[in-house]
Amino acid sequence: MKKSVAVFCFLVLAFACREPFDPEVPEGSSSILVVEGYLDTEGLESEIRLSRTVLINADTTLAPESGARVTLFSEDGAAYPLTEVEPGLYGFSQNVPEDKEYRMEIELSNGELFESLPIIPILTPPIIDAGFLRDEEGVEVYITTQGNENADDFLWTYEETWIYRPRIRVPYIYDSKIKDVRDRTEAENISLCFKSEVSSDILLETSSRFQEQVVFRQTITEIPQGDERIQERYSILVYQKAIDSDAVKFWETLKRNTEDIGSIFSPLPSMISGNLKAVGNPQTPVVGQVSMGVVQQLRIYINLEDVTPWGYLDPEFNDCIVEQDSVLARFYDPTFVSGAVLPARPYIPPGGTVILGYFPTSRRCGDCTLYASPITPDFWEDD
Repeated sequence: MKKSVAVFCFLVLAFACREPFDPEVPEGSSSILVVEGYLDTEGLESEIRLSRTVLINADTTLAPESGARVTLFSEDGAAYPLTEVEPGLYGFSQNVPEDKEYRMEIELSNGELFESLPIIPILTPPIIDAGFLRDEEGVEVYITTQGNENADDFLWTYEETWIYRPRIRVPYIYDSKIKDVRDRTEAENISLCFKSEVSSDILLETSSRFQEQVVFRQTITEIPQGDERIQERYSILVYQKAIDSDAVKFWETLKRNTEDIGSIFSPLPSMISGNLKAVGNPQTPVVGQVSMGVVQQLRIYINLEDVTPWGYLDPEFNDCIVEQDSVLARFYDPTFVSGAVLPARPYIPPGGTVILGYFPTSRRCGDCTLYASPITPDFWEDD
């Protein structure tokens, strides 16, 4: 979502055009503070992200705002400072009363001061059910929930994690210390990796549109047939957040404008602001929305067997093979020592019982750590 906010905010400052040109941007207007986040009131790790918009032709769409002092204040004067956990990202993990009113204060390293309008936490109802549907186009992940008089509007975000395998699995490694090939240890495994992505989608729904405020099988994401994410085992963690009507307007406007990005014929984006304001200088622009409440979450897993036939095959690795010519023991060092070529399969001559060499493959075909992380996530559950 942060990428969508950053890209959108600059387009707010520029304007749509049908012919390429370099617009003149007023000094300072290309670097607007962007604030976004939802703080959980029950101690679940949550965060506020501070960034700056950049010019549309810049190398990055996001400029983190580091060194700020971010503090949440309750109506009775209690202060809850947030800690910068990485550039521009400020963590919060406090259990605070939901029956209080709050405001957020942000003091930047240059002395500029911003604060939020009053924030009232909302008790988000639990996710009733989550699952997936398989059809000819792929897989649809859904959730079911029910709103109430205090929690009518919902914002969903999610994180995906999946097992990533190389085209060719290599259980062997050349050990230069012993000048020989041996089995890989668990720590040296390059055949099992994990990829993760945080969604930038803006998913909104109003429960009062439905009978008894039941939001039934709300689509969270769709995974196309043959997609890499279900090559073996896939996990999605869905966060459900109740938001107020002002936050709905902010996210709806943002969603509408970000969906227009990508075409020079898109209409002029609408201006948005959110619930933040500059203190002392109301002319200083700031964009963003900070909300609070109980965050509900639910994780589900999908296995390849659940959706077979799936048909995943990455064409980038269609040229990957195990070579037909083996590498004999006396050539191990010059062949394998650099790591660019890997011993993939043992060579045992017909009728023999002793390994005389190994059939090689290239590292790009056998090492998943080139594309993903070899570290198993703490939350991961096997079948």
